[in-house]
Amino acid sequence: MNSTGTRLTGARLVGGWFCVLALAMLLSARAEAAEDPMPRPPQLDRDVQFWIRVYTQIDTNAGFLHDQSNLGVVYETLHFAPDSPPSERQRLVDQARERYAAALRRIAGSGSEALSADDQRVRDLWGSEVTPTRLRAAVDDIRFQLGQSDRVRSGLIRAGAWETHIAETLANLGLPAELAVLPHVESTFNPNAYSKVGAAGLWQFMRSTGRRYMRIDGAVDDRLDPFRSTEAAAQLLAYNYRVLGTWPLAITAYNHGTAGMRRAKETLGTDDIVRIVRSYNSRTFGFASRNFYVSFLAALDIDRNPEKYFGPLQKQTEAHFQEVEVPAYVSVSSLQHALKMEPTALRALNPALLPAVWSGAQRVPKGYRLRLPAGDSKWSSQLLAQRLDPGEMFTGQRAAPHYRVQRGDTLAALATRYGVPIESLAELNHLRTSAHLRPGRVLTVPETTAITLAAAASASSVPASAPPPASIVAAATPPAPLRTSAAGSAAREPAPVAASAPAAAAVAPPSPGGAVSPEVALRESAEDAAAMEEVVVASTRPHGASALQPLSAAQAEALGPALGPAADAEQSADPFDYRVAQDDTIQVAAEETLGHYADWLGVNSARLRELNHLKVRSPVLIGRRIKLDFSRVTREVFETLRHEYHRELQAAYFAGHRIVGTEIRIARSGDSVWTLSQHRPQLPLWLLQQYNPDLDLTALRAGTQIVMPRVEEVASGG
Repeated sequence: MNSTGTRLTGARLVGGWFCVLALAMLLSARAEAAEDPMPRPPQLDRDVQFWIRVYTQIDTNAGFLHDQSNLGVVYETLHFAPDSPPSERQRLVDQARERYAAALRRIAGSGSEALSADDQRVRDLWGSEVTPTRLRAAVDDIRFQLGQSDRVRSGLIRAGAWETHIAETLANLGLPAELAVLPHVESTFNPNAYSKVGAAGLWQFMRSTGRRYMRIDGAVDDRLDPFRSTEAAAQLLAYNYRVLGTWPLAITAYNHGTAGMRRAKETLGTDDIVRIVRSYNSRTFGFASRNFYVSFLAALDIDRNPEKYFGPLQKQTEAHFQEVEVPAYVSVSSLQHALKMEPTALRALNPALLPAVWSGAQRVPKGYRLRLPAGDSKWSSQLLAQRLDPGEMFTGQRAAPHYRVQRGDTLAALATRYGVPIESLAELNHLRTSAHLRPGRVLTVPETTAITLAAAASASSVPASAPPPASIVAAATPPAPLRTSAAGSAAREPAPVAASAPAAAAVAPPSPGGAVSPEVALRESAEDAAAMEEVVVASTRPHGASALQPLSAAQAEALGPALGPAADAEQSADPFDYRVAQDDTIQVAAEETLGHYADWLGVNSARLRELNHLKVRSPVLIGRRIKLDFSRVTREVFETLRHEYHRELQAAYFAGHRIVGTEIRIARSGDSVWTLSQHRPQLPLWLLQQYNPDLDLTALRAGTQIVMPRVEEVASGG
């Protein structure tokens, strides 16, 4: 009896220790998961391993034929002759694809029949997933992935030039250091990279998204500057995380867009990256979006252990330089003379300055942070101004002598913009004053007289009663304010501004600070959206997805510099979902009115008031749901018009403004959107809503944290 009792006690002790050990391991795993901002779920490990193999085992003269849903299934590694043309490579890929498609059909229909050795090998690749239904579906999922090891190795070497700045930028914003490897996936650390859809630079910004944080105009494209674009990328990633709440989602949003990932999260009711990657279905959530986070994890593993995969590497050394703000608008030739620098050296340090600057067609803008060699000479803006001749420093940018007519332009509006009588502008272009301007027509416009700082200072001494010279007025008139009212939390019902032709954009004069005109920003934003839509549409066509799979290094570079598949969604930072719900309702967004909805639906406002039991003059509150009438237009047409309206609104605003940071404001008793707007008169309500998408701006409670983006005018000299 004692012996039995001793055995039972020992068993209980052993069992107890196992429980304690299991609990400790569980708590340790949870703590580790909580501390790791970039979790690597076991369910995604096969995907990560696939991309590690792509990045390290095969170069751009080879590739994997694999299943696009189960990345653990790699049918064959295809090898190409280094000098083989794309047509020959395509022939080999097509032959292999047909061979494995036939094998999958045979295996699916074989039943209990014995298989050949090759068919048995293919069957074994599927493991527990092998069923006739799954194998038949796999016929359409055969995909080719080009190897990338040579490009990855080059990227690891290039990264040395900017790693320290990237690390400092992330640390200063309190962001995870792991984000520093994202340029490996985006561009292989190539600052000159351009994609087929128009993304550019180390961090592959589209123009429309880049303008939120950077200067992008006819003289400067900060996307091409590794330092400025890094600072912009850090802001965008911090914004994504603030909106989405986890780093896997924030990183995926860098590819798929903030709204897209917010929609995925809300659709599935989870922020679990595994469930979203495996289960979320959307027209734009394709192979690229599903694989963006796992390809990032693969790059992270390689970046942490480069010698393991590539042996010893000699990275580029960190760039050393000094920066000085340009004191005025100055030609690059004047700067070279004052600085006693060779053009090639100055150009290498300042990749954001566009060819128009180096050719002399545009000046280096005032306030531009010019990068100079780190040497014995220490430069300041004041010293540079002293070295420049007063006649070399101007108050504004050179104006083009030609103008391309945009949608909504009129001769009268253009005459006002350029400060000349309509008769003079008409005569200059051999037109009647009543002529209708066709979009795309190029007009000759009066050249703006170049005003030096000395002349402007002299003009400022003219008595107030004397009108300033017309040329100074034309050069110094700021852009007309855009319709970005933040006067209250209610979207009311004035006559709507047509989404296709914003009134402010039609009369805005040239920017004195070098910011692009709203017309240019609207056109380029539309081009960005159209380019991405073409990629999405192409991927849904028969064999369209295979056309987006490069077969050589040259094709990969032509499609885009990304290591993984090309992006399949627009890189948009707008988190708002402009789609119509199944019950024909929408959530009211800032800057929308019943008048807008009526216009887009082809009905009158009274019908919408009746449908929603709204009294006349009752406000339509932001964030509330409104039922719509689709008797005249389809939901798709309405969604397109609504999305275009907001895209144009945002593009016009960021033509002359950029976000330089954020701060937290704690709501006080009595605070409202109106009181908040008084602290930031340049901050439009829609941008405040974007930074606080889950906050009810119509009912602020004391103590609520509100994220306030800090915005500056690009035209003020940035």
